[in-house]
Amino acid sequence: MAVEKFPVEASHIMMFARSIGDGNPIYYDDEYAKSTEPGGVIAPPTFAQASAQFDPNHGLRPKIDGDGWHGSGGAPSGAKPRGERKAGGGGGGGGGGGGLHAEQRFIYHRHMKPGDILSSTSKPGKTWEKQGRRSGKLVFSESVTEYRDSNGELVVTATSVGVRTERPVDQG
Repeated sequence: MAVEKFPVEASHIMMFARSIGDGNPIYYDDEYAKSTEPGGVIAPPTFAQASAQFDPNHGLRPKIDGDGWHGSGGAPSGAKPRGERKAGGGGGGGGGGGGLHAEQRFIYHRHMKPGDILSSTSKPGKTWEKQGRRSGKLVFSESVTEYRDSNGELVVTATSVGVRTERPVDQG
């Protein structure tokens, strides 16, 4: 995922914290936040994921095209009925396997705070394999996304790990 412009706003931080059930006042109360070590409102640790809302091509968001907003209930979401799905499953694992999100790590070089305008770039990370007991070979791959502020300073490094299976998981 790469985002050209990800504005970090106080209201976004507050709503994100509420959506994950984190009531820490450092995420919304200016007066309280001034008395803390960061000295002001900051974003929760996983807030960088909210940048997906500023990426029109993010795979987890409905697509906007000439037919309108797919996934809103007015038009097809793009999901195919079972009979129309390709054999081989999802995730690009080949041989009928599938893929899933396995891990997410964040390294904070500084706190994200209201007023930041971040951009991101993504690049592939490490890839490795492991033999699974019930699904054949497991292929793990990282995607590393760097979030930088308007001065080009690194703010957050997010590493996502995906895993693809060689075949569907044996049920026995």
